[in-house]
Amino acid sequence: MTPTDFQRETGVSDGVRARLQTYADLLVKWQAKINLVGPDTLADLWARHMLDSAQLAPFLAEGAKVADLGSGAGFPGLVLAIVRPDLEVHLVESDQRKCAFLREVNRETEAGATIHNARIEALASLRADVVTSRALASLDKLLGFADIHRLSTGKCLFPKGKRWQEELTAAQITWKMTAKQHPSRTEPAGRILELFEIERV
Repeated sequence: MTPTDFQRETGVSDGVRARLQTYADLLVKWQAKINLVGPDTLADLWARHMLDSAQLAPFLAEGAKVADLGSGAGFPGLVLAIVRPDLEVHLVESDQRKCAFLREVNRETEAGATIHNARIEALASLRADVVTSRALASLDKLLGFADIHRLSTGKCLFPKGKRWQEELTAAQITWKMTAKQHPSRTEPAGRILELFEIERV
């Protein structure tokens, strides 16, 4: 996927595309020094990371406060901050070097995200409307992390791979929730899980 394909697929403006290109360029530069993403995913960066993150945008209400847990290289949180400037995005990442990368991208793209260099469980609750996270942990564990940082009325939005059904079934032993699943635009066997009314059993 090229940046032009991405723009056609998402309908973002030329300005947003240019800022995401800056992000992509910085990612390639920093990847040479620290491992931010799987090296084999760089060749298809626009589909594997940019579109995979941006596809969450339609599920976020105007002006929502979003907490992205275990942000790593900033997917999906930093992409969402660039694509949807109306959002209040918080990135939580414990690795100092990854945070240095996130700060540089945030500055260069004027994304306006807030970056927290902290462990998820050590940070005071962000009281977010929406919690996102990608490739961090199993759904059961993610819901435990999200429980710290979401409002009781908040929801979770997690892209999951082909074992999403298995993870959902396992999580329902510990958690009661309303689950909607949406097709993934980047992984045919995967789903975007949109979870509401979440409570421990």
